[in-house]
Amino acid sequence: MSNEQVFDVVIVGSGGGAMTAAHLAAKHGLSTVVVERTDRVGGTSAYSGGACWLPGTQVQQRLGISDSTDSARTYLGALLDEPDQAKIEAFLAEAPRLVAELESDDLIEFEFTPFPEYYDRPGRVPGGRSIQPSNIRRDELPAAERVDALLRPPVDKDRVGERGRRTLTGGQALIGRLLGAFLRDGGTVLTGHRMTELVTSEGRVTGIVAETADGPVTIVARRGVVLASGGYEGDAARRAERGVPGSAEWTMAPRGTNQGEPIDAAMAVGAATALLNEGWYCPGLAQPDGSGTFTLGFRSGLMVDQTGQRYANECLPYDRFGREMAKAPERIPSWYLFDNTEGGQLPAIAMPQGDPAAHLAAGTWVQADTVEELAARLGIPAIIATVERFNALAESGVDEEFGRGDDEFDTNFVFVDNGKNKALVPLANGPFYAARFVLSDLGTKGGVVTDAAARALREDGTAIPGLYATSNASASVFGAYYPGPGAPLGSAMVFGSLAVRDLLG
Repeated sequence: MSNEQVFDVVIVGSGGGAMTAAHLAAKHGLSTVVVERTDRVGGTSAYSGGACWLPGTQVQQRLGISDSTDSARTYLGALLDEPDQAKIEAFLAEAPRLVAELESDDLIEFEFTPFPEYYDRPGRVPGGRSIQPSNIRRDELPAAERVDALLRPPVDKDRVGERGRRTLTGGQALIGRLLGAFLRDGGTVLTGHRMTELVTSEGRVTGIVAETADGPVTIVARRGVVLASGGYEGDAARRAERGVPGSAEWTMAPRGTNQGEPIDAAMAVGAATALLNEGWYCPGLAQPDGSGTFTLGFRSGLMVDQTGQRYANECLPYDRFGREMAKAPERIPSWYLFDNTEGGQLPAIAMPQGDPAAHLAAGTWVQADTVEELAARLGIPAIIATVERFNALAESGVDEEFGRGDDEFDTNFVFVDNGKNKALVPLANGPFYAARFVLSDLGTKGGVVTDAAARALREDGTAIPGLYATSNASASVFGAYYPGPGAPLGSAMVFGSLAVRDLLG
C-alpha cells in the first residue's frame, strides 16, 4: 500500500452527513474519498429510522403539509437558548435546496411519515415535518454488490453478526442510496482507516494521517478535509473527562467506534470546541451483555427509580426522557413496570428488544405473579403504592403528576384507545414484569465549533483553511436541544452540503 494518496476532498466518517457531503462532492466532479475506521459504512445513521428534520422542502410541499421555513424559524426561535442565528439561517435556507438537489438524482427519493416534533412551541407542525428516504431493494442500487458488502446492517442484525435485509428501509435506505450514488460517480471508500491526525502546511489543513492494518498512511486533500464522524460516545475516558452522562457501554454507536480522534485532531490544530458535555440521549433497555438499546414509544406501563417513584412522563420524546433520567443518580438504572397485556413483550419499541427469556435468566427483567411479589423481588416496597397511585390516575384518565397523554407525541405510538386516555393504561393483567433501564445515547453532540459554511473555527473566530466539520464531530447547531425526529441527521446533512458548497467556491 502506498503511504500517500491524493484526492480533492477527504471525508472522515460514513454516516448521513458524511455520505451527503461525499455524494455532492463527487457529483460536482471533485475526486472524493470516504475514510471509515471500521469495515462497514453507515455508522449510527445506518441504525436509525432514517428520519431527517429538514424543514420547508419540496417533499412537504407536494403533500400539502403545513410546514414552511418560516414556521421552522419560529419553532427554533421559541426553543433554542442563544443560538448562532447565522447558522440557523444557513440551516433553514439550505434544507430545501439540499433536498431538491438530492432528489434531482433518480436514485434518491424522500417521503413523509407523520412523527410529531418534540416540543410544544410556536411553529410546531401537527404530525411533524420530518421526511425519510423511500424504501429500496439492495439489487436496485448501482454497484449493488459493493454496496451490499459495505453497508452496515441494522442494529438488531449487526449486534449478532448477521447481514442486513433485502429491502433497505430508514437509515439503511438513506446510506444505501447515497453510497450507491457515490460509487456510481467514481467515489472511493477506504474502510479500516482510523484517522489519527490532521496534516497542515502554512496554517492550512492539507490532509490526514490514518492508521491501517498495514501501518500509517497519509491522504492528501487538495481542497479540504470534512470531519463528519461520530463523537466520543464510545470512549469512557473522554466521556468522564467531559462530563457526559451515561456510559460507553450503553451508547447506540456501533461497537468499537466513535472514540473522538477526529475532534482531538482538530483541537490539536487550533479548532475551538463547544458542548463537550452534551449528547443525544434516550432511555436504554439494559441487555444481558451489559449494553443498552434505544427505546421509544412506550404504550403502557410506568418507569420508577430505585426508590420506587415515578419521575417523568414516560411518553416524553426519548431525548427529553433521557435528560430526566440524568438529573438524579437514583434514576440510573430505573425499572420499567409492565403487565402481560402484550404477552410478556415490552410495550415499547426497543431496537433490539432481545429475548424475554434471556432477559429473565440474566436478571435484566424480573417477573412475578403480583405487584406485591414484584416489589419484593426488586427490594423496592414503594412500588406497591406507586402502582396503586398510577392505576387510579389511569382509571381517571388524567395524569395529575406528569401530564402523560396531554401532548400529541404521547399517543403517537399507542394504537388501542381505552376511551379515556389511551396513553394511560392501568397495570392489571398478571404476570407483572420489571425491565431494567439505563441512560443510552445516539451519540455525543459536542465538537468543533463551525460557522455557517461548516468551516472549523479557532477560539478567536477565524476559520482554519481547509478544515470543515459536521455530524457529531461538530458542536450541534441546536445546542442542548433535540427539536424533532431526525434533527441529528438533518443538521449533519445540511452542514455537509454547506461544506461542499464552500469547497466548490
